[in-house]
Amino acid sequence: MKKRTMKSLRELYRIGNGPSSSHTMGPAAAALMFKEKYKEADSFKVILYGSLAATGVGHCTDSVIVDTLSPIKTKIVFDEKTETPRHPNTLDLIAYKGKEEIGRQRVYSTGGGAIEIEGEVQVTSGKVVEYRLTSFDKIRKYCNENKMKLYDYVYLVEPDIKEYLKEVWQVMKRSVEAGLVAEGVLPGKLKLKRRAKEIFNKKIKNESKSTKKERRISAYAFAVAEENAGGGVIVTAPTCGACGVLPASLYYSQEKFGFTDKKIVDALATAGLIGNLIKTNASISGAECGCQAEIGSACSMAAAAITELHRQDIEHIECAASIAMEHYLGLTCDPIYGLVQIPCIERNAVSAMRALNASRLAWIMADVRTTSFDLIIETMYQTGKDMHENYRETSKGGLAKFYSEKEACAGK
Repeated sequence: MKKRTMKSLRELYRIGNGPSSSHTMGPAAAALMFKEKYKEADSFKVILYGSLAATGVGHCTDSVIVDTLSPIKTKIVFDEKTETPRHPNTLDLIAYKGKEEIGRQRVYSTGGGAIEIEGEVQVTSGKVVEYRLTSFDKIRKYCNENKMKLYDYVYLVEPDIKEYLKEVWQVMKRSVEAGLVAEGVLPGKLKLKRRAKEIFNKKIKNESKSTKKERRISAYAFAVAEENAGGGVIVTAPTCGACGVLPASLYYSQEKFGFTDKKIVDALATAGLIGNLIKTNASISGAECGCQAEIGSACSMAAAAITELHRQDIEHIECAASIAMEHYLGLTCDPIYGLVQIPCIERNAVSAMRALNASRLAWIMADVRTTSFDLIIETMYQTGKDMHENYRETSKGGLAKFYSEKEACAGK
């Protein structure tokens, strides 16, 4: 398992526009910082490597960089051949004054909108916040010894995070509600029709309570994921590609059981801690570890949040988060045309439902489980590293490959 500093939840829950946290939000942040650093430049060149090169057009990486660096002339180069040993989301930014190169930076977009600049310490939350305990086992022991909830530990480390989480929840609710009324076709070659409104309003004769529940949760997840795909404002939870799971789970839970916003905020803190542990000790990047790192992490976060809402103890929360993740181990990231649409949107809906299932199962499984959440995280990371690169957000394998081949054959 890799070791990093566990930072503020502000760097996990990022408010911004879709469709991709690692392919649009991260590169846009890097481009803006570079533009500010080299104000005298009259042209830029940006070289995209690895996953950024392979799926950059579908994820709008090139256009968001050009827009961010505008009005300065910018050339985008897609380099799919150069290896990226440190991280598959690598880009070089080069500034010119006339024909002279005046500056260069290598940047890694590490997932969830976070970036790392080679040779620099990057702080994006405005202040340094570090969690001293960086494993679930250590945090559980500390909380049990001090009779604390997991969210109490978050508030101990980040006393001012509640106000930000309140804002996060309001944005999440707005993304659900905006997506439920939106109509039309999502941008990109797929010409995919928005479905959230249709799913939410669908009339089914003699619909059972369980079917209605699944339909509503699916509609909420579709709503947020479609807002993301359309470039709307969402919250990374932990990424743009998986942004619909946690809001859908919480929105439904509040609607069904009447949980207050205060309780939802506590659940967001608990979910954030789970996501932060995954981000710190493994990865939330589809380009690094496949979709298990994105949708699997989101499902773990949602399962933990739901379990917290129902006042279960830390052992039950750990069990729910573990169950949610372990059943996504090995899940590939294979977006068709590099768009965050198929299979991404449907995966958000399925995962929101699975989070509720994992939470319920944890109520009866917590006292008999023998695997820890730390072990599940480590397993996910190693599984991702063992995965062939074609299945790690390159659109060269899986659905992306066979869909493209089918289209090519149909055109002959």
